[in-house]
Amino acid sequence: MARKQELSAQEAVTEAKRYLNNANEILREKGAKEDGFYQDSKYVKMAGHTAYSGVLFALDHYFGKKAKGRKDVDWYRINLSKEDRKILDSFTTVYEQLHLVMAYDGVGHDDVVKIGFREAERIIEWIETRTAAAA
Repeated sequence: MARKQELSAQEAVTEAKRYLNNANEILREKGAKEDGFYQDSKYVKMAGHTAYSGVLFALDHYFGKKAKGRKDVDWYRINLSKEDRKILDSFTTVYEQLHLVMAYDGVGHDDVVKIGFREAERIIEWIETRTAAAA
């Protein structure tokens, strides 16, 4: 089986942004927003998971492979704490809002969605800036 070609830093950022766009599209088309709430928890969960996966995709490309075992939220937190404490705060918000509140609980309050997506975009932009400076 042929291995998938490694993505450049810019391609990884573009792919992460595509995840966020897909998550937005899921909510826009299927979330049934009414009075500041997305009514269909199935699509709220799907959008939360998709957006969170986009952030992890970008972070995985930025940090590379873990020495052994699977990556978990603490692995990301440790690595981010070494780089930038403000982005660590953004990651904590993304983890809580997109992964736990949206993807697990299906909470579709518009404010939760906005905060989670805003912080996800902030992390991806941070990675884009860091990788562009290193190039």
